[in-house]
Amino acid sequence: MIRHAFAPVHEPFADSLALPRTLEPARAAGAVALTFDDGPHPEGTPRVLEILATHGARATFFVVGEQVIRRPELLRRIVDQGHCVQLHGHRHRLQLRLTAAQLRDDFERGTIAIEDALGASPSLHRPPYGIYSSAGLEIVRARGLRPLLWARWGKDWRKFTTPGRIAARVLSKLRAGDVILLHDADFYSAERSHERTAQALELIIRELQTRELDTVLAL
Repeated sequence: MIRHAFAPVHEPFADSLALPRTLEPARAAGAVALTFDDGPHPEGTPRVLEILATHGARATFFVVGEQVIRRPELLRRIVDQGHCVQLHGHRHRLQLRLTAAQLRDDFERGTIAIEDALGASPSLHRPPYGIYSSAGLEIVRARGLRPLLWARWGKDWRKFTTPGRIAARVLSKLRAGDVILLHDADFYSAERSHERTAQALELIIRELQTRELDTVLAL
């Protein structure tokens, strides 16, 4: 398993592939999108949901099918609280290491896991590590999914970081319309990293409110 903390390839290829990492123009004015990858997590996801509820913020969760199967009730909680669930994959694997057949199986299993939990299909996809292979991108589009990467991130998956550094990295040069990447789970990151993420989220949301930036779903 590649973990974020040791993955030098965790930079998106958005520029070269012209993949979106901001909100569509009609929804970008005065708003940003908070997104969380790698869950659902039995501790991290509930804590993130509590913080979002406290501040009246909304978010999009890109979930991993193998984690959804273990705790489908958390997906229902996410949706019941006004957020949305989208597909990260069934397993957290780098697409460049997978065949087209393996990728098709991964997309299918991840989608079924979400459908079984919610009775609804995802419309967005974000690849693990922010990297698409040519086959992966082709399959995503063939399935009618829209790829979405990110414009700002906190690198919260790192072992040696702090809530303050995470928040500062997200907020530096942040603009209306940006998609923000954080992680509500530590399955594929440094152990207990979701705790720092939760603390950073408090700082981030308060600053967004100061800047009068709303939080909207990344649909």
